[in-house]
Amino acid sequence: MSGNCNSCDNICSQNINLNNKKGLNQETIKAISKLKNEPSWMLDYRLNSFNFFKNKEMQNWGPDLSKLNFDDLSFYFDPKSKDSNSWENVNPEIKKTFDNLGVAKNSDESLAGQGAQYESEVVYHNLKKEWQDKGVIFLGTDMALKKYPEIFEKYFGTVIKYDDNKFSALNSAVWSGGSFIYVPKNVKIDIPLQAYYRIEQQNLGQFERTLIIADENSSVSYVEGCTAKNYSSNNLHSAVVEIIAHENATVKYYTVQNWSNSVYNLVTKRAIAHKNACVEWIDANIGSSITMKYPAVILAGENARTSILSLAIAGKSQIQDSGAKAIHLADNTTSKIISKSISSNGGNAIFRGKVKVVKNALNCKSFMQCDSLITDKISKAYAYPVLEIKENNTDVAHEASISKIADEQIFYLMSRGISSDDAQNLIINGFIESFTQNLPIEYAVEIERLVNFGLNNGGCDGI
Repeated sequence: MSGNCNSCDNICSQNINLNNKKGLNQETIKAISKLKNEPSWMLDYRLNSFNFFKNKEMQNWGPDLSKLNFDDLSFYFDPKSKDSNSWENVNPEIKKTFDNLGVAKNSDESLAGQGAQYESEVVYHNLKKEWQDKGVIFLGTDMALKKYPEIFEKYFGTVIKYDDNKFSALNSAVWSGGSFIYVPKNVKIDIPLQAYYRIEQQNLGQFERTLIIADENSSVSYVEGCTAKNYSSNNLHSAVVEIIAHENATVKYYTVQNWSNSVYNLVTKRAIAHKNACVEWIDANIGSSITMKYPAVILAGENARTSILSLAIAGKSQIQDSGAKAIHLADNTTSKIISKSISSNGGNAIFRGKVKVVKNALNCKSFMQCDSLITDKISKAYAYPVLEIKENNTDVAHEASISKIADEQIFYLMSRGISSDDAQNLIINGFIESFTQNLPIEYAVEIERLVNFGLNNGGCDGI
């Protein structure tokens, strides 16, 4: 492969070019690590992860992933625009893409900081000075490994180990980019941080790695957006997100993913909440070919709590296999899981939810609800809730519903002078209102627009 220097046995970073190189082997992983000038422990971690990935069979449950051909994918693409804290330093063509997506224009108004990743690398990260002065760290994950190696090594891979599943192992082997956030004790960030991820290249895998640490009595909100250009062949997005919420900390994590129909979206997200901590996931999944994503929270400390709200939109030829998990390990912990899904134009929406309460975790409370709406006769919805309760002194409840838009509902609204499309949109917006009302207003409006566009056009195009 390119990158082997004639004068030595090592791989020289200045000669490495992995763009459009398909397939994955140890040499590619060594080249990625060398390109990033990583410490030896990270290279060892990557190689161990790759060995696990190679030997781990594809899961035999859930959607069929047999058409996902790893030999036809590139695992790294350098956009040739280095991580900068100024949009003026970003490659003009890349900046134009983010301008068209509305990302660059919103960087200074309502955010504490913003990041942007294009293909495999972070091209922009910025944090307002007032938060820098309070000790907050918000960087691309590669940069954080270089600048804060002790914090990084202390937490990296502690919530999701590389051998958690086949795709966490793949991410751990080839991760590049992502966000690193550290909020010091007693610092409460009152406006969100935001990061945006974009895939433009065909047959590319994007493997960002996000690590959020909220120290004692701190709080932070993080908004993540994702899109990709549409192609006839496949792209892969396989991220890993780890969150550590220390005692009395609060973390809110918003995701709005609007992938094109060529993307396999196979993501592992998990948080650990210590004593009196709170973790909220608000997760909107729109577009993609197949999505498999189940944000989880481990309630490890007394009085820890979580709320996981998810929305899945399955349009033509799409499978949205999503859900959530809450694991109660300590007394007086509480969890709430609310899932909404809409299936249209032959799309399949699958909910998988799990609540686990271990023995001797007393006075735990949990509520899980999944509601599915089907808009036509060719679409499908399924629900697979699991309650694993080992302690009797527990209050756990579950509700599920699957409903269809009735012709009578459409006819009634049309009799009031509303068009058929607008009538369906009204019904759908009412169905998802309990999800969107938990979002900041600008994101709620965007979600409603994307949902209506996707359903009325048989799927999203990633823009």
